[in-house]
Amino acid sequence: MSNQILFFLSAIGVFNSIVLGFYFVFFKRNRTISDLFLGLLLLSLSIRIGKSVFYNFNPQLSKTYLQIGLSACFLVGPLLCFFVKSALGNLNYSFAKYSLTLIIITISVFGFLFPYKDNPAIWRGIIYYLINIQWFIFIILSIYEAKQIFKKLVTNRNQISYHETWILSIICGVFAIWLSYSLAKYTSYISGALTFSFSFYISLLLIYYAKNKTLISVINKEKYINKIDEELVKEIQGKINILFETKKIYTNPDLTLSILAKELNTRPQLLSQIINDNLNKSFTQFINEYRIDEAKRLLKENPQFKIDAVGFEAGFNSSSTFYSSFKKVTGTTPSNYQKNNFYS
Repeated sequence: MSNQILFFLSAIGVFNSIVLGFYFVFFKRNRTISDLFLGLLLLSLSIRIGKSVFYNFNPQLSKTYLQIGLSACFLVGPLLCFFVKSALGNLNYSFAKYSLTLIIITISVFGFLFPYKDNPAIWRGIIYYLINIQWFIFIILSIYEAKQIFKKLVTNRNQISYHETWILSIICGVFAIWLSYSLAKYTSYISGALTFSFSFYISLLLIYYAKNKTLISVINKEKYINKIDEELVKEIQGKINILFETKKIYTNPDLTLSILAKELNTRPQLLSQIINDNLNKSFTQFINEYRIDEAKRLLKENPQFKIDAVGFEAGFNSSSTFYSSFKKVTGTTPSNYQKNNFYS
């Protein structure tokens, strides 16, 4: 009975993580780049932790599965770092994509040339230590990337947003799992899996609490300040035009009102009121109009580009959103627009 309880507690986190990982990667509507990396991170952790669970209760487990479990560890650190960077709007997507591809190819070739079943000493020795070192380095890089959020945690935790709670929970959870595996020889091999289950549900509770706190805060405070002075509106609009012309920040698929307000050095509430009251648009509509203009330019100037590629280049995070938004604004589809304007 004690073994059954231990198996349940160590495996339940893996099961739920797999479900959540598939949701973020394949089923979430309006999926962002950060959602994709979070889903892949959860799936990689599930493979790694699942290997530990089954090996602990079945030491005769196939060496191939042991190799797959350890190989997945090489992706955990990079995926954590890329998730944090994308969630904060600082990710170079091309670099991340090619880096992950290189890691997968390298570990696959190495695994083919030196399979676990023929070289267990290498995998249990140098490979295991390389995994822990690489994992720890990326945890440090992730903490550095989110240093402002950790600073809030120390100085004024009440200012931490729902979005930032996600980032903190993921970083701390991954660090706890890394620490458990690093200390496994002093504790128990199954401790990493138990830590994963514990961290998974603690993170969900923290995120749920942060979401409710945010909703209550929004309900309890006034939505907007008094009517904004026209001069201030013109000043903010001018800053937006300059920022969009120089940086084309609207092409960032993870752009949020808070990120834009930070770039403009203004308050999110003020920016939201200007967009809603003075421009009579929602933030999504406002940004998508710039993205549509960018897409129209790309369709005219680069007829060799695929339609989907144009949408992603303009800042849309899915083809369906691009097509629906483009038709809503222009009254036609991207492909028809390109045909009608190719020679114009």
